[in-house]
Amino acid sequence: MSERAAPFYCPYCGDEDLRPNETGHGAWECASCNRAFQLKFLGLLARGVQRPADKAVNSVGGDEI
Repeated sequence: MSERAAPFYCPYCGDEDLRPNETGHGAWECASCNRAFQLKFLGLLARGVQRPADKAVNSVGGDEI
């Protein structure tokens, strides 16, 4: 089984000085802003991946509208 991915930066301050927190699986603490947070995978969406519709193009300048 592969190891779970770790966050690259703090979602609050953006710093990269993160350490695992003792509270449990997926819990991290930021040494920079002194916050703790937890990451949790909720599951796959039933609708799957949906691609955005093609954007309309302005015929005069070719710019997207």
